[in-house]
Amino acid sequence: MSANTVVLSLHKGYTTVHGSRVGTRKKAFLAGFLLEHPFVNGSSEDALTRASSLNEPEAQVVYSTARGFDIFCRREENCCQCPASESVTNKEDDKYPPVNKPSSHLESHKTENISKVHEICPVVGTNCQQGESSCEPAVVFPPEYRVLDMLEKNSKTVRGAKSIGEDNEAIFAVLLPMKIKLEGCPTSLRDLHIDCVSQSLRILNNLIAAGVHQSCAALDSMISVLLEFTDFIVKLKLSDAHGLVIKSLSILKKLLDNSGSGVRSSYATHWIALKEIYSQILVLINDISGRILYESTACIGVMLTRVALGLKTSMPVDVPEKVSSSVEVLFQIIDHARTSGLVEALCECLVVAGSSLISGSSNMVPAACEACKAIWFLIDALETISLKQETYLFPLNDAPYDALSQTNMNVKQQNVIYSEANSIVEMVRKSVLQSKSMQVAFYYCFHNGLESALHAGLQLMSRLSMSCMDICNVLCGLQNLTDHDKIDGGGEGTILSDIFSLLSLCIPYINNEAGQIQNKRSKLSNPHGLVLHACLALSTIADCLKSESNYSASYMLTSSQKRQQIRLSVLAHLAFSDDKLATPIQLHCASAMLAFSSIASLDCIGPTKSSIGEIALSLLPPMATLRSYAKIMLTDENELESNIRSSLFLCYGLKDGYLGLIEARLKWGGPLAIEQACSNGIPQLLIHLLVDGLKNVPFEASSAIKFQEVLSPEGVVWTLSSLCHCLPGGVFRETLFRRELVKHIVVLISDAHVKWLISWGGLGGGKGGVRDLLHAVVDLFAFPFVAVQSSPSMPLASASINSGFLLNVNSPGRRMGIENREMVKVIESNMPHYIQILLEAGFPQSILRCLDVLNSKDLAKPIAIIAKMVAYRPLALQLVREGLLSPILARRLLGGSSPKEVVLDFLMIVSDLARMSKDFYASIDKAGLLGQFGEFLCSEDADFRAKSCSAIGNMCRHSDYFYESLATHGIVDLLIDRCADPDKRTRKFACFAVGNSAYHSDALYVQLRRCIPQLTKLLLSAEEEKTKGNAAGALSNLVRNSNFLCKDIENEGAIQALLKLVGDYSVVALSPSRKDAINELPLKIVLFALGKMCEHSSCRRVLRTVDSFPLFTQLKHSPDPTIVEYASIILTKAAQA
Repeated sequence: MSANTVVLSLHKGYTTVHGSRVGTRKKAFLAGFLLEHPFVNGSSEDALTRASSLNEPEAQVVYSTARGFDIFCRREENCCQCPASESVTNKEDDKYPPVNKPSSHLESHKTENISKVHEICPVVGTNCQQGESSCEPAVVFPPEYRVLDMLEKNSKTVRGAKSIGEDNEAIFAVLLPMKIKLEGCPTSLRDLHIDCVSQSLRILNNLIAAGVHQSCAALDSMISVLLEFTDFIVKLKLSDAHGLVIKSLSILKKLLDNSGSGVRSSYATHWIALKEIYSQILVLINDISGRILYESTACIGVMLTRVALGLKTSMPVDVPEKVSSSVEVLFQIIDHARTSGLVEALCECLVVAGSSLISGSSNMVPAACEACKAIWFLIDALETISLKQETYLFPLNDAPYDALSQTNMNVKQQNVIYSEANSIVEMVRKSVLQSKSMQVAFYYCFHNGLESALHAGLQLMSRLSMSCMDICNVLCGLQNLTDHDKIDGGGEGTILSDIFSLLSLCIPYINNEAGQIQNKRSKLSNPHGLVLHACLALSTIADCLKSESNYSASYMLTSSQKRQQIRLSVLAHLAFSDDKLATPIQLHCASAMLAFSSIASLDCIGPTKSSIGEIALSLLPPMATLRSYAKIMLTDENELESNIRSSLFLCYGLKDGYLGLIEARLKWGGPLAIEQACSNGIPQLLIHLLVDGLKNVPFEASSAIKFQEVLSPEGVVWTLSSLCHCLPGGVFRETLFRRELVKHIVVLISDAHVKWLISWGGLGGGKGGVRDLLHAVVDLFAFPFVAVQSSPSMPLASASINSGFLLNVNSPGRRMGIENREMVKVIESNMPHYIQILLEAGFPQSILRCLDVLNSKDLAKPIAIIAKMVAYRPLALQLVREGLLSPILARRLLGGSSPKEVVLDFLMIVSDLARMSKDFYASIDKAGLLGQFGEFLCSEDADFRAKSCSAIGNMCRHSDYFYESLATHGIVDLLIDRCADPDKRTRKFACFAVGNSAYHSDALYVQLRRCIPQLTKLLLSAEEEKTKGNAAGALSNLVRNSNFLCKDIENEGAIQALLKLVGDYSVVALSPSRKDAINELPLKIVLFALGKMCEHSSCRRVLRTVDSFPLFTQLKHSPDPTIVEYASIILTKAAQA
């Protein structure tokens, strides 16, 4: 051994002497915490101990992972424990000062001793004798390497650590042991001789504890060396090197999380190296303890967190194309993360963690939490880039009124989340849905995760569930739901249940700030943030469930009324806990309002108030208080406005929750709520929101935020719905009869706004958002039609009374039509004016164009109001001109995918148009409906058969335009068969259709011959009077145009059947006191039919044969002049030869 070198074994002896000191600190060191120094004020372990002592069950939920994490640290063995000392002496040891020499002495010898380190490189030698076939490599260091002992001792004080951090040569000496490159393939840690490495890691840990790394010029060197060293150790695949990997990654995580320095260009290089190490760890290391996976994933998460934060604070807004070099580095990191398979690796981490959890081990929970955090911050960073490169506003607010009438706008970039993040989100969604293990990991991340994981997990949950019903089913525990009659979504063991538990946990902490309770043991650092993101997640899930139409609030609140009460009470407490209405609404309160409104809106679909509705109504503030909330929300430019540009917040209408509360109270509060709303000026506020954008709002308008910045798609729907509920209060005059307001509302369903809304990625967007918006507009505009048609004065025989019946069920106009006849008269007198307003606003063409956007299952309400409108000729003409009867639309509406209500209403539309005028015949013919009518006539559904017969009958009402087509398509034979249909309504309309198909000519007489026995049978059966009248009228038309069927009528006994009816009705016909009853009988039609038959000699002979003259002579004394006239005609004609 030379004079200038010393074998490492000598240093081993030194470390062994101090081995007891290492052992006492093993637990704290392996747990990732600092050695006990005077400048360290506590440890995370103490915090975990205090958390575990909390009595609150909610706190145990939040901190259970922390306790498990501490167990990992207790189990971990110190892989750097030194072997037994070797007795080796060296005279040159006397040159070095004792290890307990004061730091000032170190300073005096620093230059002399450390400079030699640069001159003498470590030597790789061998311990084998000459001639041996194999030997063990030994690393030989210069004697100056003993300076690490002095550096370690000085690093234990703030002053010493600071001195080391300011000396690049000292840092070089600390890092030097980790730069060793070995030849061969080591099989254990002993082969690596890592004692100096362990000492270097301890020094680095001490420097970090003193905060020296935040200002250290050699920070990049530290990170680079640690990355290279970690990569080297990982690739060795030594099982006993796991502890060393953990220590290295733990220090690396702290160095990467150096928020005190800016992002250097080297940060991108560090990222690439770290990503490679992470991939290697997933493949090469079998980490049962979960500690390596946790530390490595945490490093990934730390870097992505810093990148996301850097993008939010560093990217310019005004000139996004001009970015600094530091921002370019952030772009490089994000681009690499997006394209390098990082997301797949993080998902694999979650799968591994979930598999471990399924097997019964919770070791992997911390790693899973870090993976969720990393995924979220990557998505957040990508969306931040997209957000700052484009200006995003809510769809309605993104263009001025005039521009909304244009249809050639570029709406591709309108989507808030139309960015590279979409591919990441879809990848994660797919993984979650395909892997049960990943679902389990995701659940435990939320169930057992620490606060930082909860923040990221809630935001990730919101993003994944946005417009994805399958993810919402997983969160609600509905993915295996088979019996929709037994709904218990959000029950125990679901993420949704944990969200409500978390909200309950946050209430005491928030109350504590208000001085309501004293809870000094609170450990949540940001309960307001947790409430904010938890409520936004609930809003997202509710919006997604609402998009499917057939989900109710019980899918989120369970079917238990007790749980429904508890969960809604939690939201109400958080939303309305601030009694000082003069202060600005805080973000967490606004989000709680939004969540309450979103869940309540799921139960606002049905016509009756459910148990959930009753609970919600009892928790809602009075209407006057809601008005006050509206005033504060609309004038608040502070906390809410400062966050309105966040990428995730832009997906919500945080300021619009109060509108949902108003709608819920109006929906469930009945007439009293409507009266209160009108007395508090709620309708006027809603109208101003839609028309003037708050510029004329009567309170503090000068400080109000403009409409273009506050009303979201969901808020627009709530505004329209609330306004509709207020109409019975008398505001229909200033709402529906006001031309300018109607035009503004029609703009909402214009082509431009619909395109914007479809591309909108936030709440209330997509096709579901268009559906909700269109339904709200339909409900509002249908009010006058429903009110008039629901009036008792409306003739029951009106063919349109059953059209659009779906609107009659839920419309507030139905109650008004029944209970307030005076207002109905006012509406009825103004109907021509209202129809003219709808025409000028372009409502008919706008609603028709919206049909192309909607799914078939969502067409019921739009088709229902069209069915109402076609009863008015001006609207009918406009609708037909705009393509109501186009072949494509007709086939779609009558197709198998359309709901039954849609098919029936479209059949009624055709029937009403045909009945109104023959001018519509050509358009009906071009629609090509007869083929589908033939199918409906054979349908198992009696409603389809009856409506088809009615439509065909009206198609033959004005001319023989369709006679040839009816014969060609075999419709006549089907109509005859329907005269014997088991359904009485179908029989009634079949007789009507058969009669009209014989009215204008005898072109179909040959085919209609077969119907005579059926018609005769109906005359003699116990049928409805209307059916008998139609049968008699059909027989009349069968002799109207020729005598071709007279013989058949005579042979089938039809004349005798008609005469029998005359005899049956004669008593009523001759009674002056029963004049009104005569109009309800088909006697006049029967007499008219006999009169037509008397025009043919063969029929006259039958009448004379049965000696019916006395009967008709008596009828000439009837008080009804029409009966007298018809009886006289029969007597005159029958007397002819």
